Amino acid sequence: MEHWDADILVVGAGAAGLSVALHAAPRRVLLLAPEGPDATATSLAKGGIAAPIGRGDSVELHAADTLKAADHSASETAIATIVSAAGGAIDFLRASGLRFDGAADAPHLHLEAGHSIARILHADGDRTGAAIQRALWARARASAHVTIRRDLEAVDLLAGPDGTAGALALRADGSAVVIHAAETVLATGGIGQLFAATTNPSHATGHGLALAIAHGAAVAGLEFVQFHPTAMRCDSDPLPLLTEALRGAGARLVADGRPFMAALDPRGDLAPRDVVARGVWREQSAGREVALDATEIFRSGAGGEFPGAQAACIAHGIDPARTPIPVTCAAHYHMGGIVIDASGHTSVPGLWAVGEVAHTGLHGANRLASNSLLEAIVVGSAAGRVLATGRHRERRTAADRAVPAPFDPRQPGWRRLREILWKTMGPVRDDPGLADGLAELRQLEAGLDPAQRSLALRIALARALLGAARARRESRGAHWRMDYPERDRGRDGADAVGIMRAQRPDRTVTPWT
Repeated sequence: MEHWDADILVVGAGAAGLSVALHAAPRRVLLLAPEGPDATATSLAKGGIAAPIGRGDSVELHAADTLKAADHSASETAIATIVSAAGGAIDFLRASGLRFDGAADAPHLHLEAGHSIARILHADGDRTGAAIQRALWARARASAHVTIRRDLEAVDLLAGPDGTAGALALRADGSAVVIHAAETVLATGGIGQLFAATTNPSHATGHGLALAIAHGAAVAGLEFVQFHPTAMRCDSDPLPLLTEALRGAGARLVADGRPFMAALDPRGDLAPRDVVARGVWREQSAGREVALDATEIFRSGAGGEFPGAQAACIAHGIDPARTPIPVTCAAHYHMGGIVIDASGHTSVPGLWAVGEVAHTGLHGANRLASNSLLEAIVVGSAAGRVLATGRHRERRTAADRAVPAPFDPRQPGWRRLREILWKTMGPVRDDPGLADGLAELRQLEAGLDPAQRSLALRIALARALLGAARARRESRGAHWRMDYPERDRGRDGADAVGIMRAQRPDRTVTPWT
């Protein structure tokens, strides 16, 4: 078994992980990117990045929109810190070679649901995430202190005498590498692939979050899963995402050809995502065909601003200028995750987390559109700057250990897990359904053999998600209980402090509260 050394090990190569790596100079960074640069959640992001830089906008207004979208459950400290750093994040991206649409001194700003003013910057139209990914990836490859390995996948964390000591990684041929690192950063993305319908890439199976829970890290907000209301309904996995900016430009949701959102919310199609996703879910549950009518946009020629949506339509035989696009809600973003402080520290010494796998408190119960790329870059950069100082632990060596088999998405149990969560923990939930889901997961878990540890970790994560959803006996943000349709602050059974205590963290982490 090979043994490698690194000052900093970064697991994941989206915007968050790359921001850590770039800001950690001059320390030696080993970055694991088995998915490559084109299959990260960042590369698939179709919207843009929110920043309060336009005329009439302000940090205070952006913060107020964020808090409102979060159903007033987000951390006001996290919101103020991250939104205030938006200008610096935009400067960092420009310095990395990214060119935003529009003039350099007057970029085009777009409106998305939940925002009270146009503040979404795009690059290459509705393919902003891919443009950000290319720019940061190219800069990391050119940085002498960063080593990128695409042939290694982290399968477990190493426990040292005083916390996390690195990770165990596998090559495609099954050979193992023990990576000893003073600091290990999880930037592994979200959990969307735990659900049967998702916009997330194939590797977004919650692996990083599952490993962190198994190693005792504090977590919070696991019940808050955001479902995007306009994923294209087709036979792809993941489903193509139709950016919310289409509705900002005038596209309308219809069920059996009739608009329905105006009757559900005064903001209509531009209501926050949780509201729209529940509307789509209910129309589908009633047997009606839901579609996004963007015919006027594409007929007028304005569809050129949405090349990603246009390409997805063409690939699936749809002419969006003539035909409304069939859509469904789909698991899209996880507001919960590993609790971190303002620098990305978790409750486990030596373990850091950034991006979607982490819980900063910025999103609360419901993420405001296009705040995720902002958070990834701001928090990733902050973590990298702290790691660059070197004022933390010395590297600790971990002993050799058994090598788990790599995760295989083709195994029947994985498909069954996805179906269980989609059925019982979708946009609309209730206690009987959640209880049934837990019972089905226990049956699934009982049939595993020891060689299926990777699947067992994901089942344990799914149980934690269902348990958190069952404990929160209220409806708030993306968590909607049919049996508790109103918010009830007196029955917050799954508040962040309670979850942190349940995980018995090795050290106290001060979250942004």
